[in-house]
Amino acid sequence: MASSPASVSTLRELLISVAGARTGDVLDAVETSDEMAGGFDPVPRRLIAHALNVALFADLLDRVPSALHYLCEQRAAGRKIMLDHGAIRTVAWANIGSLPAGIEQVTRLLEPLGFRRRETYPLTRIHMTGYSYCHLDMPEQIGQWFVSEIHPDEFSVPVQHAVDRIFGTSVDPVGADAAAWLRQLESDGSLPFDVAAALLDVLVRCFARQHELPTIDDYRLLLSESAELAWIATEGTSFNHATDRVDDVAAVAAAERSSGRPIKDSVEVSGSGRVLQTAHRATSVLRPMRTAEGALVEQQVPGSFFEFIERHVVSEEDSPTEATGKRRLDLGFDASNAQGIFAMTRTNDAMLSACSPRS
Repeated sequence: MASSPASVSTLRELLISVAGARTGDVLDAVETSDEMAGGFDPVPRRLIAHALNVALFADLLDRVPSALHYLCEQRAAGRKIMLDHGAIRTVAWANIGSLPAGIEQVTRLLEPLGFRRRETYPLTRIHMTGYSYCHLDMPEQIGQWFVSEIHPDEFSVPVQHAVDRIFGTSVDPVGADAAAWLRQLESDGSLPFDVAAALLDVLVRCFARQHELPTIDDYRLLLSESAELAWIATEGTSFNHATDRVDDVAAVAAAERSSGRPIKDSVEVSGSGRVLQTAHRATSVLRPMRTAEGALVEQQVPGSFFEFIERHVVSEEDSPTEATGKRRLDLGFDASNAQGIFAMTRTNDAMLSACSPRS
């Protein structure tokens, strides 16, 4: 059951202090458990975790018009978004500037917030591995994270050299203070409000591009072997997608198609049949890149997108070893589904041809 907007005082104050009043408005459009309502001093990790999810969802709304249009229609119909999960991509490579390599870039932040790894998903067709992270305190109410890492060692030597040139320039936003706050949160499970707000500000800044602009030649080199690696070169660790948990994904897909929004042609169904997914196609965005001479140009590339997921209950027959007599959602993912959804950020030659000087 969602709390009324007026009762989410600490959560709202936390978001507004970091991301402004508009993000507080986005909170009103997101399902928030009664367990996060009211005032808290100190601020428990579950509030900080949910606040981060909402702040990054608000950022995605700024970058994905189809998601914003969908949210506005849902609000007009009196329905809130149930944030099921957000997805992040990382690069499993030793030379990544001052950042930790691969998923450690993200998990060092998620674990103090109360998230723990749940499953591992080999995404072999796209040279990636995915990992799901579920919240210990409120697994069904706080959105999960699907964190993937791409493996440049599986690509050609020229691509690996481009990876060095691009991602080797990365700068870590987490300084000594933020690292200490994360240790305190992991130890205590909560933080004083001012410290929680300062940490949330750092966390939000972690989910962006941390490396220098790629050159057009390096971008095209990455793209020749991996659309996913090229995507990270322009978008960094921003949300690749955020996801609304819905009751009937096929009905939502039909409604989105009727609305004219760019919905995927098919619905992905997990091997168990309990998890169904579809998504908008990625928004085309203009990103600056450098020419060999150092000039900046705008390049049209795939940005982020919005996803829909339908989850069914796991019965005791499905999972006899975990039988508890309590109904629980299947919070799993599916490697085949994920690779189908990831295809939303593939590009094409026509998109790459739109290059114009930037003043």
